[in-house]
Amino acid sequence: MTAVVPPLQTTRLDPASRPFFAADVGGTHVRVGLIQAAAANDPAIDVLSYRKYRCADYPSLSAILSDFASHNPPVEHCVIATAGYALPDGTVISANLPWPLSSSRIRDDLGFAGVHLVNDFEAVAHAAGHINASQVLQLTGPADVERGPTLVIGPGTGLGAAVWIPVGNRSVVLATEAGQASLAATTELEMAVLQQMLQDRPHVSIEQALSGPGLLNLYNALCAVRGTTPVHTTPDAVSAAACDGSDPLAVETLQLFCGILGSTIGDMALLYGVQGGIYLAGGILPKISQFLLNSTFVERFLNKGPMRKALQSIPVKLVEHGQLGVIGAASWYLEKSAK
Repeated sequence: MTAVVPPLQTTRLDPASRPFFAADVGGTHVRVGLIQAAAANDPAIDVLSYRKYRCADYPSLSAILSDFASHNPPVEHCVIATAGYALPDGTVISANLPWPLSSSRIRDDLGFAGVHLVNDFEAVAHAAGHINASQVLQLTGPADVERGPTLVIGPGTGLGAAVWIPVGNRSVVLATEAGQASLAATTELEMAVLQQMLQDRPHVSIEQALSGPGLLNLYNALCAVRGTTPVHTTPDAVSAAACDGSDPLAVETLQLFCGILGSTIGDMALLYGVQGGIYLAGGILPKISQFLLNSTFVERFLNKGPMRKALQSIPVKLVEHGQLGVIGAASWYLEKSAK
């Protein structure tokens, strides 16, 4: 099953380029665009066509790209933004993709001259400079600040995070595996939930709480702490019951999620020296935006002792992920090709 979405335009760096495919590959969906970089004096990147695919409907990424290629002119190159860690042989280590991913296999299957891999949130970070005010929901901090290191983070099937660092007219992006770091508990309830989660696994990562599956982990652990039998079996069911207020335990779970998210992002802002802002992306947050606004997220983000004043100067904004991964992958590829 595919969803065809109207194309988006954004800005780019040199050089002009022949059309190519850019794909944003997540654990649930794959988004693919046919990209045309404009002429040398025109700063725009055009997304000539765009489709969204459900991973579960296809046996491989090659099958998805083959379908997209059947609707578009032939291209020689494809850039793929994906969760996980790319090895030198072109394979990707990822706990969230439903099938193996190999750049060399995709190149052979579809006859590309080149297939290029980039971390998914490194790609989204490359799109950070192209996000305008109409695309965001302000959560805290000033509306505008000077350009500086910017954190892009998003819970979806997993948790992605990257830091975008402007350097003159170019940028450097620090890709991270922050989601695999150990989860830190702050409140007594979080400690009890963490202890419960540790009964099933030797290591509880941030991602095992701050993601779609993580929300369900929190719910099940909280049910155990409260001595209650779980009634919800999917993250969507938990978030829906929380947002409509129909289940107090689901409400408490989502409050727990938002509090941990705020605290974790505050930690990352300090660890990475963020000054230019924080963008929250990913599939979960737009669905719970109003709940997030009314949660303890901001309070927990700022709760860093003497560093509270520093964090108050950092804008935190929620942005719909959408085509950002595709645009970011394209921007990364064009900047890489220009070097």
